[in-house]
Amino acid sequence: MTSSSRPFGTVLTAMVTPMHEGGALDLEAAQSLARFLVAHGSDGLVLSGTTGEAPTTHAPEKVDLLRAVREAVGPDVTLLTGAGSNDTAHAVRMAEQGAEAGADGILALTPYYSKPSQAGVVAHFRAIVGATDLPVMIYDIPGRTALAISDESYDALAALGRVVAVKDATGGVETAKARIERTGLAWYSGDDPLTLDFLRAGVVGVVSVSSHVAGRQIAAMIAAHDAGDTAEAERLHESLLPIHAAIFDGPGATNAKSAVHWLGVIPGRAMRLPLLPLTAPEHDALVARLTAAGIHP
Repeated sequence: MTSSSRPFGTVLTAMVTPMHEGGALDLEAAQSLARFLVAHGSDGLVLSGTTGEAPTTHAPEKVDLLRAVREAVGPDVTLLTGAGSNDTAHAVRMAEQGAEAGADGILALTPYYSKPSQAGVVAHFRAIVGATDLPVMIYDIPGRTALAISDESYDALAALGRVVAVKDATGGVETAKARIERTGLAWYSGDDPLTLDFLRAGVVGVVSVSSHVAGRQIAAMIAAHDAGDTAEAERLHESLLPIHAAIFDGPGATNAKSAVHWLGVIPGRAMRLPLLPLTAPEHDALVARLTAAGIHP
């Protein structure tokens, strides 16, 4: 359920992109997966993000994926689409195409590799924000982009009316608390194992990878926290830790795709290079860990 305090919902799954063995997108499987995720705790989906292999899917495919998922889940499920590039013009076009294809919001990634100045970072985001009428979630993940967003940049971004939220994958819980108070933006955890810590700091939800297999548990943890049931929130957090450990032992996109294949939700585990699908022994090891953590088909 979206609200002014939770503009994109509470549990958003950063959805993997199912593919056929030859590498083409499997849109039917994407529709099945989207329906499964919504039925299992997610009230929003993020398409064409890192977990969705956005760096190796192309513009027409991103549009086709968004339209297929919208058809599958209907108008009431929040859909964000990624606009991640170190080429600002490319990121702007992704945002424009996402808006045209029916997205509810844009996930705008810090420009990676180029290491621009903070003024350049703000200008990059400003261009994306100005490209559509959609609300924007800023994605701060310096471990991947090699560039952190500064407090001053957050101040400038918060002044842009359509920037409404942040996906925080910095690991900095105390910093997040101060920035929430400083900016008034809706903050989302971008790091599954830290979600409860982030909730205590004032975040409103999570953009999750583990929710491919544990969406209901994550939603229940957040609901317990909201209700002030700290013991139940802590219990659920502890039960989720081995699931997070399994999903993030290696590329999350690869493991999450293997996991939903094992659950029978999608028919294959194909990836695009440079990501490789898990080998049979790796897949079996992942299944063993998830089973031990209480996940079952």
